[in-house]
Amino acid sequence: MVSAKDLELKLQDLYKKKKYSEIIFQITSRTTEEERNAGLFVLLGISRMSLGLKDKNQVSLAVQDFKKGYLKDSESVGGLNALTNFVLTSSILSDFENTNVDFDEIKSFYQVLPKHLKDQRPINIAMSTIYSRLSDYKGMVFHIEKIIKSKEFIAQDLCNYGYWRCFDKNWTQSKFLEFGQFVNENLSEYSQKDIVPLSDKKNEKIRVGFLSADINGSHSINYFLKTVLENYDKKNFEIILFTNRLKDEKTAERITNLASKTIDVGKLDNLRAFNTIRKFNLDIMIDIMGYTSRNRIEFYKNRLAKKQVIWMGYCNTSGLENMDYIITDPNLIYENEKNLYSEKVIYLPEIWNCHCGFDFERKENPPPFINNKYFTFGSFNNPSKMTDDVLNCWSNILKKVKGSKLIIKCSSKKRKFDRIEKIFKKNGVLDSVSFYYRIDKLEDHLNLYRKIDVALDTFPYNGVTTSFEAIWMGVPVLTMAGYNFNSRCGESINKNLNMEQLIAKDEDDYVDKAVGLSNNHNEYISLRKSVFTDSTESPLFNRKKFSENFFKSLKEIV
Repeated sequence: MVSAKDLELKLQDLYKKKKYSEIIFQITSRTTEEERNAGLFVLLGISRMSLGLKDKNQVSLAVQDFKKGYLKDSESVGGLNALTNFVLTSSILSDFENTNVDFDEIKSFYQVLPKHLKDQRPINIAMSTIYSRLSDYKGMVFHIEKIIKSKEFIAQDLCNYGYWRCFDKNWTQSKFLEFGQFVNENLSEYSQKDIVPLSDKKNEKIRVGFLSADINGSHSINYFLKTVLENYDKKNFEIILFTNRLKDEKTAERITNLASKTIDVGKLDNLRAFNTIRKFNLDIMIDIMGYTSRNRIEFYKNRLAKKQVIWMGYCNTSGLENMDYIITDPNLIYENEKNLYSEKVIYLPEIWNCHCGFDFERKENPPPFINNKYFTFGSFNNPSKMTDDVLNCWSNILKKVKGSKLIIKCSSKKRKFDRIEKIFKKNGVLDSVSFYYRIDKLEDHLNLYRKIDVALDTFPYNGVTTSFEAIWMGVPVLTMAGYNFNSRCGESINKNLNMEQLIAKDEDDYVDKAVGLSNNHNEYISLRKSVFTDSTESPLFNRKKFSENFFKSLKEIV
């Protein structure tokens, strides 16, 4: 009888040849579960995953293989490898419909690991996928911090950490700046002999590039990018879109057709992509990702264009020495706070962002409470923005407004709501909350706002697209005053709508304002009508004026 270790070594050759079915046959026919070591269980699980990543049954079997491998030898490197794969595969399994993954068990396995194993990068990367599924920023920060402390981090780890800190009300703007400078110090610097030099040649028109991984038709950034691209001065500007992931060309056409050219660099390695962009001799490159999405943040460290600007996708400082400007408005970064952003601050005169609206007739909807006989609050924000503080605040509103309801909707799987449901249940208000999951048709998604009397903004990480959508549909948005760019987006939106009465100064005021809106029906009805009638003429949706201001600021940069 062959030993488990000998069989594991023999199967390595089959693994290199990608003969996964043969590996499964060899292991299952030549050994019993009791005879297998952690290495064989890992080989078995990986082979199953390689054959059926989209097959729920195969993924489920692989999860069990990895778990058995970990339990077989929990304190060895092989056991850690099994646990890492168990965690990653459990995350994948949780994305299938009608699955029940015990994330608490996974957390308990991690907690009992020896310290020298607990601090390693692979297991912490795996654990971060669990907390991402749970929309739990504290767990994400904890594990990414361990990765950074291990000094085995990559650029994406640093970006993830900066992004998830946006959900932390105790993370000050000075800390964002300090961390951004740390990011700058730790990004790769390309050798000058390997890169295309920046040209001194003057272009006939001001040549502006936009770089994003999210120009894919349905992504929310397109509603803001479209505003800019539909209304620019083609005599003086040339626009080139650089996509870092163009998944669906057809749905992206309504954006890409508005630019002079669209270049996809998503499949190119860093150096080839960087040089491809450099050859266009851009006067300005505008990054609309920052620390988010599939960014290429290291490009800006090495300078893609004569001037580099961050706008829209990430509402905070990049910390990069070569990121020259950040586009904002006077409501978001105060004059005495400019030193807390590494970039020079460009103030657009009214609002930093403008939504293009939707291609169908707006119809005023009466307040739902008139027919319902109860008040309905709602939030369609990313569940990650619904921190424990936010959920406790909303729970207080539900308790104080008799018979009130709360609608929560997001585009993700049900798993995103697990943490949220637990907090509402603990607070005794779960029966007052309705959850909606992904709605594919845009019009059906927007029509869900017709069920809502008041939209509740999240804090400290405000909603943006969801606030514009709610207002377009005539629904007032209650927000809270913030302390930096990303926590003041709701303020800027409501100030530009002349709805400063919908900006709370703190959590107590937030609850009081929500209660007040529900109790003072005549005032609320008048306010709601103003939101509907005034919004399309406000800076929120005045596309032509915004585009003029936007390109005027770019011309001043050049």
